[in-house]
Amino acid sequence: MAKESAIGKRATISQAEQYILLAIIGAAMFLGAAISLVVYFSGKISYNSNVIAEEEKSIVVYSNTISKIGICPSPKDKNGIYTEAEIKACNPNDVDVSSVPGTLRSKIIEDLAANPALNSVQAVFASDIDEQLCMNKTTGKRYTYNELIAIYKTAETEEERQKATESIQNCSALRNIPDALPSIKNEEALLASLDKIFRDSDWEPESLAPTGESSVSSINGNLNAINLRLSIEADSSVVMRVLNNAERSIREFNIERATIEWSGENVLTFNAQATAFYMEPSVLGETDKSIKPGDKPSTSTSSSSSTIDDEEEEE
Repeated sequence: MAKESAIGKRATISQAEQYILLAIIGAAMFLGAAISLVVYFSGKISYNSNVIAEEEKSIVVYSNTISKIGICPSPKDKNGIYTEAEIKACNPNDVDVSSVPGTLRSKIIEDLAANPALNSVQAVFASDIDEQLCMNKTTGKRYTYNELIAIYKTAETEEERQKATESIQNCSALRNIPDALPSIKNEEALLASLDKIFRDSDWEPESLAPTGESSVSSINGNLNAINLRLSIEADSSVVMRVLNNAERSIREFNIERATIEWSGENVLTFNAQATAFYMEPSVLGETDKSIKPGDKPSTSTSSSSSTIDDEEEEE
């Protein structure tokens, strides 16, 4: 009897130990699952916060770019952020320049196009057709800046305003800017500029040909230089006229080295090495950025757009 009682107690104790062990295992599993879920959702929250932060930075960059260039009227938001509806409703060709004061677009059309120094330069048109488009049929003269602006301000439709904008670009002093500093290595245009200088100086060279050589300018790393070789054999007055007209030319020429030799009877030989310049256009592009779980929040605001990588870390 005592032996059976002892066996029963041991069985009861063993069963209790099993229950306790199962309870401990269950609690450990529950705690492990809870910790895993906390880590998982913390990573998700951090990842989503990074995505939202980068999206907000991109929106700020896009809004600032649109505002500074003058693509669209100023947004209604006090922080200068455009809404999606405002972007969709914006038509750059239908935006009046007076509604975007202080922007790059306003400064170009209202200030730079009216610059007296640029307007003092005689325009060189690519063809007679282009020149006729810039002629005022009433006065028989080229459109003045004030006349072009008046046409722009009285334009009622989008098509009329776009045509007036093109007239300001092609017929005002703005067309002198690409003549002074082209955006491409156009050797034919360079030779045309030299030919005009020679014709204005009543001198004709025996031949004109591009050297085909170009390099980065030593004056400014953003400029590209086209190398020129010039040789003039004429009387001193002709040489001086050529140099004076080259100095007054809207196209910049930098004479780096020159030699002068007298050959008698007021005839001299002028040899020079010079450079002309062009500047490749700057392209405003987007910056892509991938965001992955576990990345630390970025403090940089240089990104203009972000791509979202929806990968997840392996447990």
